[in-house]
Amino acid sequence: MGHPTEIALGERFEFGENWSRFLAVLDEARIEEAERSLKRMLGLERLSGKRFLDIGSGSGLFSLAARRMGATVHSFDFDPKSVACTQELKRRYCPQEAAWSIEKGSVLDRDYLQSLGKFDVVYSWGVLHHTGAMWQALENAAALVADGGFLFISIYNDQLYKSVLWRKVKQFYCSGPLGKGLTVGFFIPYFVLRGAIFDLLCLKNPLKRYSNYKKERGMARWTDWFDWLGGYPFEVAKPEEIFNFYHQRGYRLQKLKTCGAGLGCNEFVFTKEE
Repeated sequence: MGHPTEIALGERFEFGENWSRFLAVLDEARIEEAERSLKRMLGLERLSGKRFLDIGSGSGLFSLAARRMGATVHSFDFDPKSVACTQELKRRYCPQEAAWSIEKGSVLDRDYLQSLGKFDVVYSWGVLHHTGAMWQALENAAALVADGGFLFISIYNDQLYKSVLWRKVKQFYCSGPLGKGLTVGFFIPYFVLRGAIFDLLCLKNPLKRYSNYKKERGMARWTDWFDWLGGYPFEVAKPEEIFNFYHQRGYRLQKLKTCGAGLGCNEFVFTKEE
């Protein structure tokens, strides 16, 4: 089943349409923050001489960050509009770069993945749980990492009944114009009000302010709100499930950043044993 058909049937969120709005607010500060987040998690200041694969490149922000850190980058996404966003980012910031290639592709397409070879860093943040076949996507991503290389992924945290309810919200959002309108009409005012209250409580500590969202990987809150509401398909996993899955496949956990008791993503950096 192709991407347009899945959209028409209400089985997939238009991630690329959402990312296109993010490009309107992208600036140097957000790019620098994206670079810092890569450096923090990978423990590397530079990626010179390394091959970087961005699975589900979305806006292209982290492909750009990796390229600016010196990596040779290959980006792909299943959503044609996400591919277009990544291409637009390359056009803006490094149009003549031969060391950054961009394609439409699927992490579930093994033939396509085999054509890419191995990479020193395989990166997929908040993507594999939106494929409709998360465990297969996790398996396929692992096969792309070179010996001694890094696998940097993030996966939605399993919050049991809360995750089940959130999945139903996403399904309803994607069901059609009525579902989208009602979901947005209810949740966006709630998010805004919750943020305003949080900011009032944190007036004496600006580092904790809800509105200071640019510090989170260079992202934009408005874009993420719609991703949270409509991001479907949607699967989750407990941190120990991801750890065990990759440990059994010869990967060693280097860094783990959990979302605590929240509904967000847990971040993992694994290295493939040589």
